[in-house]
Amino acid sequence: MNSNPAPSIDPSEVEQFSALAAEWWDPRGPFKPLHEFNPVRVGYIRNQICAHLGRVATDPKPLAGLDIADIGCGGGLLCEPISRLGANITGVDPSDKNISVASLHARQMGLGINYLQTSVEALAEAGQTFDVVLAMEVLEHVADVSSFMQACAKILKPGGIFIGATLNRTLKSLALAKIGVEYILRWLPVGTHDWDKFLTPAETTRSLRDAGLGLQTIQGVTYNPLKGEWRTSTDTDINYIFVALN
Repeated sequence: MNSNPAPSIDPSEVEQFSALAAEWWDPRGPFKPLHEFNPVRVGYIRNQICAHLGRVATDPKPLAGLDIADIGCGGGLLCEPISRLGANITGVDPSDKNISVASLHARQMGLGINYLQTSVEALAEAGQTFDVVLAMEVLEHVADVSSFMQACAKILKPGGIFIGATLNRTLKSLALAKIGVEYILRWLPVGTHDWDKFLTPAETTRSLRDAGLGLQTIQGVTYNPLKGEWRTSTDTDINYIFVALN
């Protein structure tokens, strides 16, 4: 499926992540925070899906048979562990370089992941639907959150589950997630995030509601720099993860 112009796609964001595409799988590179975050978000996704669909999270393949879309999949850091849990995972990204890197790595790992260079709006127009839609660390990079949410709702099957994670727009997130991470610690390239595009939980909830999705749960995600560990928490001031249903 070719990528069509879509309101949610910001060309400058696509260009920025395309320039970093070769470094997606370097655990010490610019995507180190995502590598460290992955165990927490994979566990959260697995547990939320299993709770919603009545599955056993400790099963070897708890997501077997489920059609899952990872919107804004980048180099496939999330798609691969979700695939190993048994899901039929489709990774979607507007960057051809990201899709190429993700596809190559999946083949090297012996994983049959369906990667598409396209937009969520194009998926919706094509009538594709999924049991689960993921939008992890992508909302703060889209050009039109409303269009993005509407399209995510359209590709979600009745009774499906939408899971997202993003950054809150607070002074705390400006100091730590933007200035601290990019300018002081240099964990991410300068310009990776635009603080003005961060979303408060209230804004996210409103966008979900406008798209016909109802917020079910929201949790903060905090980082311990001394241990290099992420964990879920009650603190949503910087990062938060949420579940919505149709």
